[in-house]
Amino acid sequence: MEKELRLMKGNEALAEAAIRAGADGYFGYPITPQSEVMEYLMQEKPHERTGMVVLQAESEVAAINMVYGGAGCGKMVMTSSSSPGVSLKQEGITYIAGAELPCLIVNVVRGGPGLGTIQPAQSDYFQATKGGGHGDYNLIVLAPSSVQEMADFVELAFDLAFKYRNPAMILSDGAIGQMMEKVWLKPQKERNLKLPEWGTTGKTPGRERNIITSLDLNPAKQEQFNHKLQAKYREMEKNEVRYEEFQCDDAEYLFVAYGTSARVCQKAIQLARAEGIKVGLLRPITLFPFPKKIIHERAGQVKGILCVEMSAGQMVEDVRLAVNGLIPVEHWGRMGGIVPTPEEAVENLKSKIIGG
Repeated sequence: MEKELRLMKGNEALAEAAIRAGADGYFGYPITPQSEVMEYLMQEKPHERTGMVVLQAESEVAAINMVYGGAGCGKMVMTSSSSPGVSLKQEGITYIAGAELPCLIVNVVRGGPGLGTIQPAQSDYFQATKGGGHGDYNLIVLAPSSVQEMADFVELAFDLAFKYRNPAMILSDGAIGQMMEKVWLKPQKERNLKLPEWGTTGKTPGRERNIITSLDLNPAKQEQFNHKLQAKYREMEKNEVRYEEFQCDDAEYLFVAYGTSARVCQKAIQLARAEGIKVGLLRPITLFPFPKKIIHERAGQVKGILCVEMSAGQMVEDVRLAVNGLIPVEHWGRMGGIVPTPEEAVENLKSKIIGG
């Protein structure tokens, strides 16, 4: 079976990709601007296509704990929400990370803080990449910038989650979730009914029952376990960094942006180069692990970096750490659900970097 071309919303493409990736279950709760994920799954009735379970829980807290239970059984399970809903899921997410279980969490980010707005934002970067819940843990975080990547990153996220026994997050935003673009969908995969050896499947011949928990009251053992987690995160940083570059080879200045902001910067590059300003774009695809090494390398080739974000400035902190003082790094962004324009990006590059 060949790939199928469709015109779809980002949220719909993600939902269809989950079915085709062979996901076992989805547990969620509606919230704008990601409600189409669950609506599409309900409409498609994947239990008839593949046996995939789709359930609207009574709350976000219930949904993430259903994910915890399904992941503990070794199943490919997922949830999706938007900013306030993901905040409610944080306790469950840290439990899942502490239990070393694979799952997929999707955040279609909206403006905040609080209830904020239903318009797109990127102000959940800290929450996604710095833990969000309690304790020392990290999620694998993928940042799509197109409807195609909304679809493609579902299978990638599941693959990485199971490779490292760690929750993975797709950090999108309301613009990408709601926009419509053409998308190539992969052929349907069969659900993998063979469960991993660590799954809580009861006592089986040759071994005792598996017990999954994030609790250990012995501080020495808990410290040892935390060292194990940190070693796993270092392996991710060694092997799983992903990024994309646009016109960086001859660039004298650099935009660093992800998601919707990266799309804005691609057009800003055309406008700036038409004025004779040689600027490129480095787009982080994995926000954790963050592409620190390549940003540091590019910092040795350019005069300054402008981080464009739909926030008050969050990713810019990681960029400054990567650059380590080699060149000026400034932030420019819009908040409250406003998407920046390419013209604004060029003007701020001139005022904050070139003229700074």
